[in-house]
Amino acid sequence: MAQRSVPSSQPRSYLDFASSAPLRPSAFDAMLPFLREHHADPGRLHAEGRETRVAVETAREQVAALVGSRPRELVFTSGGTEAVDSAIWGALRRSDSTAPHIVTTAVEHSSVLDACTREGADLTIIGVDTLGRFDATEVADAIRPDTTLVSVQLANHEVGTIQPALEVAAAARNRGVLVHVDACTAIGQIPVDFAALDADLLSITAHKWGGPKGAGALLVRRGLRIPPLLVGGAQERARRAGLENVPAIVGFGAAAADLADGGLEREAVASKTRTHRLATETLAAVPGVFRLGDPDQRVPNLVCLGVDGVEAEPILLGLDQAGVAVHSGSSCSSETLEPSPVLLAMGADADRSLRVSVGWSTADADIAAFLAAFPTVVARMRSLRA
Repeated sequence: MAQRSVPSSQPRSYLDFASSAPLRPSAFDAMLPFLREHHADPGRLHAEGRETRVAVETAREQVAALVGSRPRELVFTSGGTEAVDSAIWGALRRSDSTAPHIVTTAVEHSSVLDACTREGADLTIIGVDTLGRFDATEVADAIRPDTTLVSVQLANHEVGTIQPALEVAAAARNRGVLVHVDACTAIGQIPVDFAALDADLLSITAHKWGGPKGAGALLVRRGLRIPPLLVGGAQERARRAGLENVPAIVGFGAAAADLADGGLEREAVASKTRTHRLATETLAAVPGVFRLGDPDQRVPNLVCLGVDGVEAEPILLGLDQAGVAVHSGSSCSSETLEPSPVLLAMGADADRSLRVSVGWSTADADIAAFLAAFPTVVARMRSLRA
């Protein structure tokens, strides 16, 4: 059965930025000329190719400035998933071990855990506390003489908890073990400084904070060489084959430039104010609702709510009917419903959580729409269960 389209007359409040954010106007404007006019391969020596090459390298500088890296350390990819896969695959292929050992955590994004599992490595998975935070000492203690890679996140994608990745990176580097940090949830929300973090590899994406879909990057520490996941050309200094997606890369750079000169801090303050209001007023208005994750040490744009007495999906659908878009912490499709592995690792009810996230274009009216609809939807669902 085909899904019904959303009536165009219905006002909508989009509160699912942590899944994907609207494209920033600056990124849209920067991309248009490279969709309409500047079509040349940036690897060519003619004037048209040189023009697109300048655009790619300008974007590289803009994104590198946002994440505290040298431009030459940044390899453009098709998104965060490719960056993660490239980091893990490349780190393992660099190893001489026939049975490489990886240390990671139970709350990593599926792209990290699936990449680790697919490679057939000996995997040590570290648990977390009730806030979804892993212990850096526990991660460090799991490093063995045969450990090839440590892969941890900078912030959790479901509950927003900021992780002690800095301490993990220091411990891994002291033992001569490569460390990969997944910063896809953190970038655009909190300061990300590749140099200060002192990680070997760091993955980022553009679409969660207003850049275009189909753009991401892997940061590779200066002097480190890992085999490329994609081969067949010398693009990205032979670190990622394939013709560059110039419009997306240019949009990525423009979005990064929006956050320069205090832009990141201003947006973070606005996001934290809105998510704090949403959480505080929701918990006061609706009994049996509680926060998941660290309420203070978190990315500012995200709040995860647990709801007693009713599964998340009916609430999500009820909010959608009321014109409010949020995300459930569990993965659902027309045929399967899987509990959230992050919440399971935290010891929380993995079927009863909502992730609400804001961003650069969120207005106070969007928060008000959620606060107006949520109590009614929860009361209705609870009455149906009763």
